[in-house]
This record gives sequence, C-alpha cells and structure tokens, in this order.
Amino acid sequence: MSAGTWRVRPPDPCDPAESLYTWETEAQREPAAMAERGVDEPSSRTGSSDGEDQVSEDRSLLHQRLAIRELMDTEVSYVHMLRLCALDIRSRLQQLPQGDLDILFSNINDIIKVNSKLLADLQETASREEEQVHLIGNLFLEFQEELERVYKVYCASYDQALLLVDTYRKEPELQQEIQGIIEAVVPQAGPSGLSFLLVIPLQRITKYPLLLQKILENTLPDARAYPVLQGAASALRDVNTNINEYKMRKEVASKYTTVEQLTLRERLSRINTHTLSKKTTRLSQLLKQEAGLVPRVSMGQRKGHIPVIPRSKDVQQTENKEFDDLEERFHCVSLCVTEMKNNVAVYLDNLEAFLHFRPQECDLDIPEGPVVQSCSLARDLQLQAFPQFKQRLEGLVWQPLCSLAKAMTGPQNLIKKHLDKLLDFERVEEKLLEVGSVTYKEEVVQHTFQALNSLLVAELPQFNQLAMQWLGHILCTLVALQRDLAEQVLQRAEGRLAQLPHHHVSEPAFKKLMEDALGQAGQQLRSFQENFETVLPPPNTQPLLPGSERQVQSLLSRYGPGKLYQVTSSTSGAGTLDLTLPRGQIVVLLQNKDTKGNSSRWLVDTGGCRGYVPARKLELYQVFLSKEELRGQVEPGKNSQCLTPEPTPAPVSVLTVTQVVAMYPFVARSSHEVSLQAGQPVTVLEAQDKKGNPEWSLVEVNGQRGYVPSSFLARAPGPAQWGWSLPS
Repeated sequence: MSAGTWRVRPPDPCDPAESLYTWETEAQREPAAMAERGVDEPSSRTGSSDGEDQVSEDRSLLHQRLAIRELMDTEVSYVHMLRLCALDIRSRLQQLPQGDLDILFSNINDIIKVNSKLLADLQETASREEEQVHLIGNLFLEFQEELERVYKVYCASYDQALLLVDTYRKEPELQQEIQGIIEAVVPQAGPSGLSFLLVIPLQRITKYPLLLQKILENTLPDARAYPVLQGAASALRDVNTNINEYKMRKEVASKYTTVEQLTLRERLSRINTHTLSKKTTRLSQLLKQEAGLVPRVSMGQRKGHIPVIPRSKDVQQTENKEFDDLEERFHCVSLCVTEMKNNVAVYLDNLEAFLHFRPQECDLDIPEGPVVQSCSLARDLQLQAFPQFKQRLEGLVWQPLCSLAKAMTGPQNLIKKHLDKLLDFERVEEKLLEVGSVTYKEEVVQHTFQALNSLLVAELPQFNQLAMQWLGHILCTLVALQRDLAEQVLQRAEGRLAQLPHHHVSEPAFKKLMEDALGQAGQQLRSFQENFETVLPPPNTQPLLPGSERQVQSLLSRYGPGKLYQVTSSTSGAGTLDLTLPRGQIVVLLQNKDTKGNSSRWLVDTGGCRGYVPARKLELYQVFLSKEELRGQVEPGKNSQCLTPEPTPAPVSVLTVTQVVAMYPFVARSSHEVSLQAGQPVTVLEAQDKKGNPEWSLVEVNGQRGYVPSSFLARAPGPAQWGWSLPS
C-alpha cells in the first residue's frame, strides 16, 4: 500500500454520515489510473480479458482495505473522544448542576464500555487478514443488540441536552467558561463547543451502515464474507430505524405523561373548536361502537401491537391476551400501592396521636414501686424508641412509597390516553377502508397511536416487574422496622423488669401471686359496686336567682318542700295562661296536667301568679332542712285536729351560697355603692338593704363594701364533688 496519512476534520452536524477522517494519498487515485490504462492500453498490460479482471480485483481489494482501515482508525479516534468527554471535560464542568451533567452526557459511560469492547475485537481481526472481512461482519452482528441498547438511550435524551446548551448560551459568562474548557481539551471542537461533542455519538451510530456498505461494495459477490457483510449492514440500518422509533415513542410518552395542574379558569380558556370537535368525534365513535353501528378494530389490534401486515386470528388473540395481562397486572400493582400508601398514612397518624398521649406524666398519687418503673419505661420509649421508629418509618417506607405512587402516574396517563388515541385510529381506519387514502394529519394520528401502543407493549412488563420489586422491598423494610422496634422495646423492658421486686420469683409463683392480687382487687370492686347502687348522686340544681330567698321561704311555708320545682331553662309564654319564666325560677306544682288532660303542660304557682309551664323544663328542687325545722313542720300536722288557729310555721332556712357573680357591669353613683365588672366574683353580705328592700344587696368586692342592684347578680354554682362517695 502506498504511503499516506489520515487527516482529522471536525464532523458536520448537518451531515452525520460524513467521515471524520480523509485519507490523503496517491494510492486512492491509483485504481482509477489503473482502470484508465486498462481501457486505453489493454494490450500493453496483459493483452487479454484475464488481465482486466485481475486489475479490477486488485482495485476492489485496495478499496476494501482502505474502507477497513477507515473503520478501524475512526473507531480509535471515536473511543478516544468519548473518553475525553466522560473523564476530562465532565470532571472540569463542576460549575454545572449534577442533574445537568447527567442529561448532557447521559449514558456515555455505557457507550464507552460497548465501543471499547468493539474496538478491541476489531483490532484482533487485523491478525487474520484473510478472514478479516468475514470476522468484521460477524462482529457487528454480535454487537447489534448492545449498540441499539445503549445508543437509543443517548439519542432519546439528545434533544433535552440541546435545550440545556441553548440555556447556557443565554448566559455569556457561563458559556465563555464552558467554551474555554472544551477548547482546552478538544481544540478541533471550534465555536460549536458542547454541540460538537454531543452530536458525535449520533454521527457514529449512523456512520456504521455506510462504512459496512463501503466494505461490501468492494467485496466480490461470490466471496464467503459477502452475505455476512450484507447482513451486518442491514442489521445496523435496522438499529438506526429502531432508535428513531424509540425516540418517537419517548417523545409521545413525555408529551402525555406530564400532567399540568390547571385551575378551572385555565382549563376553560384552553377549550376551542378543535378541542370540542376532537372530543365530540371520539364520543361519537365510542357510542357507535357500543351500539354496534360500526365494527371495532380486532382485539388483537386494540390491545396488542398494531400489525403492518395481516395476521392470523390466533396471533391476534395471543397478542390481545398478552396486553390484557399486562394492563390487568399494572392496575393490580397500582391498587396495591394506593392501598398500602393509605394504610401507612393512617398508621403514621395513629403513631403521631400515640406519641402525644403521655399517661406516665400524670400524677397518679401512687407510692414508689412497680408503677414508678412502668412510668420510667414508658417515658424512655416515648422519648427515644418510638420517635426513632417514626423517623425511620417516614424515611425508609413512606417516602419511597410516595415516590412509587408518583411513578405510577405516567403509565396511568398513557393507558388512559391509549383509549382516546385508539378511537382516533379506528376513525382513520374506517376512512381508509371507505376512501382508500388519508391525509397527512391522519397519518400522524396513525403513527402516534402505533408509537403509543408499541411503547406500552414493550415497557409495561419491565415497569410492572420493577414496581413489584420496589413494593416488595418496601414491605420487607416495614417488617424489618417492626421487628427492630419489638426487639428494642423488649430489650429496654428486660432492663426495667430486673429492678422490680418480684423479678426473681419463678413463673408459677408469680402466677399465684397475681391471681391472689387480682382476686383481692375483684372483691374490693364488687363491694364498691354493691355500695354504689345504694348511694344517690348529689342533687343537680340550678343556681337561685338573686333575691329569691324570701320567695322560696314563702313557697315552702305554704306548700312544703315536696312540691317545689325549678325552671331548668327560660320559658316564653306563647299561649293563653302560659308563663314566661327565667332560668332558675322556683315554682310550686299545683297540677301535673292542663284542663284538657295534657300532661306536657303543668300548672304552677310562682308566688305571685299562676299559669302553665312545659313539663320538660321543670325539675324537682332539693331543699335541705335541719332537724328542728323538720320537727317544726311535722308538729303542726299533729295538732291539725285542734280547733285553735293554726300556728304560723317556723321560718325555713334555705341553704344559700354567698359567693355570686356579677352578670352586668355597674358604676357606683355614691359612697354607699360599689362598682362591678361583668363576670367579677362578689361576696353577698346581706341580700337586702337596711330598710329590708331585696332589690339592693350589700356586697363586698376587692375589700370594698357597698350596695349593688340584686338583679345584677347571679349565683355561682359550687364545685360538684367528683365521683361518688361511699357511706361511712
């Protein structure tokens, strides 16, 4: 081979298939000169057709060697450039956020790994020159799946990386700093900067079919390596086609998985004639299918992959069952995630309420002993063990569970959108059957549904598997946290139990001790229950109105204590003979029904007037009398048969409470009066003035004495005794 050199030139982003190298040598033009000489002077060379065939073979072999050399040398330079991007340039761009670096360089490390292995295998073929072409073809067939796997990920994120590059260009200082770093490492990048580096993997994967095709064109058709090279070139073209389809699927997925949080006004503002027409068409198509007016697309096409060529019924049913299983499994996983998230949320709420409940901090008024040890253990668990468990539960279970639920949103939206796009697709299919052609927009509808459907069929199995693994790890973590909590509580409890007085007692003896203690406590409880049933609760009476003691005494003297009732709530007389009485008024029951026999209206006497009051607003008034007073009320009954006039009954002393509360503010007008504030406690010294007028009361407020209106005061009910008291 003639001597020459390879010159590196920057790739043109507009032409990804352009070679990164150019071979500058006279040998490149030698085959053409040999061909000219073979045509003009055939007799001077060989003088026969065999000579021409030999020249043609030599020329093809030379071009084949040059194409192989171009493939291997450009691969060396390409891998070197990838390593510069992944190691030197990325490590120097520390001023960019880590998220930006992940988007810019994507999975470049995976590409380096695959291409480095490919390069090493290509270099090994150089030692077997006779079989090199055949080995190269087999090598690319072996790397077909790996190349597609790594390059489709990079190409899918390429557009997003370009958006970041555009944002950097809007910041001159940052752009200048990035440009300086790139030019220092890769001078041939020029002003393109990041764009030059990011497009290199795209150019390389599209260049492989061209390089293999160039080798194939210079290989004899009857050569052993020809069909292998032909298959390799076709395989690499399929790789590029699959990458383009994958990229389109990702674009569709990113479009429909994003859910915007819009207000009602924003949603209404987006409604237009196109939206209404599209929704109406879909609804019409669905109703016609449900009514049986139009045939449905076969279930194999509805749920499975949309076939390009007609397929048998069995194949369509198999695809339909596959997609049905995937969709059903996804909904099952989604339901499990939702239920578990709700359960963990309730669990955390209950745990929070449990942490706020601290009975060990209450003063139980129990002497030192086991209770103190129990409170100490509860306090220790409340301050350390349970808060730590709650913190770990939120970090290791709740947050991953929320992330998993959020990850389920994208596939859910795609599955919901699948039905809408399916209706659009069926409408286009109907038109295609009727008319025989569709518009460009309708072709876009077909391609969109096919891309969406293919994406779901291809990726739902992987997503379901990962989601189940994720959910399984969360459940295992929850069980582990519960087990750790139980062990921690048991460990702390064993330390406290060692300090109890009966920790050395054997289990049978401790059981007998507990039975005796419980039996004794049960006997005390039964005794208390028997006494409890014979004890009446203290009377529950309303406070008396200010200045009503004389009225009570008058009613007691006329009717006795058995007929006195107290108004539990204010009444408003709405009918004839109905009384309007304030709450706390003392009345006497004259008859427990009205003239019509209605027992819900009682006839009462207030000491000044008579009338009807609702029975539900009356309550028997309890009066406590001394022995002398009771005797004074009984003795007149004994002499009731005597002809002498009935003696005046002895005055009855009603238990009064001197502590009252001011209902209204009062301003003193003279030195004999005292000022009051609403709600202020007041001590009543006398419930009348010096002339016996009950409208004024002598009180003491804050050490000052004076008169205030009796109607401005209200009785303050005394504190009721808590619980029940046993008789002595």
